[in-house]
Amino acid sequence: MTIENQPQSPPISGRKTTRRTFLRNAAIGAAPLILPRSLWAGNHTPSERVTMGLIGMGKMANGMTKQFLYSTQVLAVCDVDTTRRLHAKKTVDDFYKNNPKKGAPGCTAYSDFQDLLARDDIDAVYIATPDHWHTIITLAALRAGKDVYCEKPLTHNIAEAVAVMKEVDKQKRILQTGSMQRSSSEFRVACELVRNGLIGKLDRVECSFGNPGIPYNLPEEPIEPGLDWNFWIGPAPVKPYNSRVCPRGIKFDFWAHWRDYREFGGGGLADMGAHQLDITQWALDMDHSGPTSVIPPDQPNAKRGTQLVYDNGVRVIHKDGFMVHAFGSHGQVAVNRGQIWFSRNGKTIAKFTKPQDGGSLGSKLALIESDHLKNAPIRLRRPHNSHVGDFLASVKSRKKPITHEQIGARSAICCHLMNLAYFHHQKIQWDPKNCTFAKGSGDPAWLTRDYRDYRKAMA
Repeated sequence: MTIENQPQSPPISGRKTTRRTFLRNAAIGAAPLILPRSLWAGNHTPSERVTMGLIGMGKMANGMTKQFLYSTQVLAVCDVDTTRRLHAKKTVDDFYKNNPKKGAPGCTAYSDFQDLLARDDIDAVYIATPDHWHTIITLAALRAGKDVYCEKPLTHNIAEAVAVMKEVDKQKRILQTGSMQRSSSEFRVACELVRNGLIGKLDRVECSFGNPGIPYNLPEEPIEPGLDWNFWIGPAPVKPYNSRVCPRGIKFDFWAHWRDYREFGGGGLADMGAHQLDITQWALDMDHSGPTSVIPPDQPNAKRGTQLVYDNGVRVIHKDGFMVHAFGSHGQVAVNRGQIWFSRNGKTIAKFTKPQDGGSLGSKLALIESDHLKNAPIRLRRPHNSHVGDFLASVKSRKKPITHEQIGARSAICCHLMNLAYFHHQKIQWDPKNCTFAKGSGDPAWLTRDYRDYRKAMA
């Protein structure tokens, strides 16, 4: 479904766009996403206490809601699953009943994100839907005058990444990507070691994350009452319901299995890969650029081995090991969540990967900073308080947050390029400036996807 050749719909009277009108106008083709003009932003500035709407109330949102409750006023929640929607509303209302100084109960629960976005009293939204909905809701929110905190990977494909970058700039809104490792000290210190040449000339970075996405292959199961499966699928191809991708209830699995399937996510590669490739881009000083070629593994069915190659010759290799492991001419730095290992000239300088190493992560980071980074010319950005705190500070200051749209979109592009190399087993030449294939490689159709016209099914 595309509407590239159709005229833009005129503004709709009132401040609320119906679901049917939205679906008539919303689509993505090879060109950036187009949404109804009635959702475009005005000059909206937040009040002293930021008001929030939360969209997609699954596993990730279940934890993040607590952070937003303490630091904002949550006015609304949204989910196509009735059980999760009502559970989220109760969570918010119970919190304010027990903490009246933090706000007042009265959270509204919506099944349609457009109804939430139509509210003038909401400053910002948190988006934790499956990946295939990220961009449609993000662009609608930006055009409705909302600032956005969206989980990673920021987009489902490369065309969507370009659309988000352009729209944030156009609407002058704030966007934070949920790549919260940038707000963790061990990852910042590891990147500062690389950026300041303390492991010598960088040769390669090895990154550990999961498998590429696979085509949907699950059998149909009966849909329990209370789930709008058609709306859950939204712009993706119609697939039979299976509880593996959308389990009912509020006992959340750690791994949401919709991520496994290309129709809805990008596998473990696009999930944890969005974290590790984000840190790698930071270490390489490539936040506004990216690789220039992508090399698939030797074996067509391999699930490891794809390489991103940068213009300076540095290779980023998908393999098992540390989350991020940088190899230089004079040393190495490896980092996991809560772990770091720094060596030079074959000697370990600081290591905390298990309790037997002695000390603590904090003590090892302090040693590295005092002995090796104290006078370093490059010191990377620290978040304002926390990753959520950094977003909220940016909402008020109107300065870009630590993982703004360029960072989130380009890290997502790295994931998408790796997935494409696995899917098609072809070497890809890439133009990071224009975010497109170079030198006749690739297929423009790979940059986007076919978007389902599901408006008739929802009429």
